[in-house]
Amino acid sequence: MDDMANLNRATKPLSDRIRMMIGRVLVRLVDDTKKAQSLQIELLDQESQEGVERFQNYGFTSNPHPGAEGLGIAVGGLRSHMVVIAVEDRRYRMKALETGEVALYDDLGNFIKLGRNKIEITAVTEAHVTAPDVTIDAEADCTITAGSCTINSDDINLGASGGPAVARIGDDVDLVNGKILTGSDKVAAA
Repeated sequence: MDDMANLNRATKPLSDRIRMMIGRVLVRLVDDTKKAQSLQIELLDQESQEGVERFQNYGFTSNPHPGAEGLGIAVGGLRSHMVVIAVEDRRYRMKALETGEVALYDDLGNFIKLGRNKIEITAVTEAHVTAPDVTIDAEADCTITAGSCTINSDDINLGASGGPAVARIGDDVDLVNGKILTGSDKVAAA
C-alpha cells in the first residue's frame, strides 16, 4: 500500500499539469497592435494572465469585446505559457442558422451569410466595394432598389458597348436626322 501512495504522490504534479492544460478563459483586454493578438485573460477564480497570444485561423481575424469567452491551452502543461484559441461571444453570435450554413458577423448586425438558397450581405450603415474591375453576372434578373443611384463614369454603355449616344431630358435633338445636338457624350446605348 505504501508503494501505491508513493506513486500517487510522485505522479500528482504531472497529473495536475495534464488536468489543468485546457480550460475556459474570459477575455478582459485585447491588444490588436502586435503581430499576434495579445490578450489579458481570467482563468480560474483570481487567476489572470497578460500578454497571452491568441491563435486565429489564417485569413480570418477579429477583435473580441471584453467579456468574450475562449479556450485556453497551457503549452507543455505550464499555466505560465498559455495560448488562447476559439474565442466566442455568445452575446452577439448569429443564431438559427440552418444545417450547413456559414456566416461572418459582428456585434453591430453586419453579416455575410452563406445560406442554403442565397448569399446575404447586410451592412447596417454602408457597404463599399473597391477593386480595379467589378463584374456582376446574373443568369436571370438583376435588380437594384435604391432611394437614389449615382453612376460616376466617363464611359457608360447600356445594353452593350459601341452603341449610339443617349440624349438626356433637356438635350437638343434633331428629330429629322436622329442626331443629338447637345448632351452627354458619356452615355451610349446599343
